[in-house]
Amino acid sequence: MAEAPTNTTEYTVSEISFSVKRTIEDSFGFVRVRGEISGYRGPASSGHCYFALKDEKAKLDAVVWRGVFSRLRFKPEEGLEVIASGKLTSYPGRSSYQIIVEALEPAGAGALMALLEERRRKLAAEGLFDADRKKPLPYIPKVIGVVTSPTGAVIRDIMHRLSDRFPTRVVIWPVRVQGETSAEEVAKAIAGFNAPSDHFPRPDLLIVARGGGSLEDLWSFNEEAVVRAVAASDIPVISAVGHETDWTLIDHVADLRAPTPTGAAEMAVPVRSELIATVADLARRLAAAQARHIEARRVALRSASRALPRPRELMALARQRFDEVSDRLLNRLRAYTLGHRGRFERQAARLTPFSLRQAISGHRRTLDDLARRAGRGVGDGLDRRRVRLENSGKLLKTLSYQGVLERGFALVRTADDTPVRSASQVSQGDSLIVEFHDSKLPVVAMPESSAPRRRKRPPAASGGKGEQGSLF
Repeated sequence: MAEAPTNTTEYTVSEISFSVKRTIEDSFGFVRVRGEISGYRGPASSGHCYFALKDEKAKLDAVVWRGVFSRLRFKPEEGLEVIASGKLTSYPGRSSYQIIVEALEPAGAGALMALLEERRRKLAAEGLFDADRKKPLPYIPKVIGVVTSPTGAVIRDIMHRLSDRFPTRVVIWPVRVQGETSAEEVAKAIAGFNAPSDHFPRPDLLIVARGGGSLEDLWSFNEEAVVRAVAASDIPVISAVGHETDWTLIDHVADLRAPTPTGAAEMAVPVRSELIATVADLARRLAAAQARHIEARRVALRSASRALPRPRELMALARQRFDEVSDRLLNRLRAYTLGHRGRFERQAARLTPFSLRQAISGHRRTLDDLARRAGRGVGDGLDRRRVRLENSGKLLKTLSYQGVLERGFALVRTADDTPVRSASQVSQGDSLIVEFHDSKLPVVAMPESSAPRRRKRPPAASGGKGEQGSLF
């Protein structure tokens, strides 16, 4: 059975999807949605953040773009009840609708307290609040760094209190103490004071201060960035945020918590007038103690001096012994002198001119005898050395090659003065030097066939034979 024709308009899927998108965006241009965060896993690799808002009956997808996420005062956390502000739109690719979040805040003080308690437990588990991490404060800091707003009553109260108690140099790092960028500015200020700088001296003590306010107003001092900056500070930190009943996470990690900014100034320095009075009192007590000590030593010295004998009595016995020894020494010196004088006179009696002449004559004869013996010894020694020298000269002449040359032999050398010991050392045309006993003759080596014939020498007179006699 054929379907009856109809006048209903036909739409494509894209047309329907984008029509719904325009309808949703026109009807819900900007909304605030309250719900519990579900499915939050942190920012994606692109930097965008995806999660869902749900209540007991429905669920709404949510998207936070990367640029918005970096500016959020409260970051999403799983299970946190929040109020998300943004605009509704649809995602045609999945035929679903979602909210594009532009702002995020906890849904009431209860949610903030739950988030604060969860964060406190997390940081405490890391040991950031342990008492053994606390640093002692300097007694009299030379420079105090203050992290606070440059306007308002807080900085005036701190400066006024410091001026009254103990005037000290103060360096202020201005920050916002409320708002989206407050936590980042406070954390950077604490780190900046700890870093070396050529523009201001490094403080000995830091005060992080803010006036009172609601939990939302003080929330910057509950952020992890601020808490970790205080924990990492090498400079002791006093937390002075809010009133005495206000507590933030920075109070747990700081080295000391002040109930008010004015109280922080009182904790930072002592009272100068009280300190001067204390020093003066200590000086008076020290002077009195020294006077009592000196007087006690004077009394003890007087008592000891009365028990000691008088100097004249101490020296009497020694003086008597000295007199006795002096008398004995004088007698001994006289006896010693008389004894030596007697020995000298006896020796002088033996020394007459006759005995001296005899002694001199005896020594002279001894010297003459020694001179004669020395002359004979020297002459005999010279004769023996002369004979040995002459014999050595004869032996040297006999062994010298010049003596051999005088007997008719010749010495052949090459041009570089090397002796020729064998015919194999000489080649045809070599220049040679033949040395006789009276001169040297240069020659050139030639073949034996071309050498001039030598005349035969007459036979030797002795023995009638042609052989040469002995050279020796």
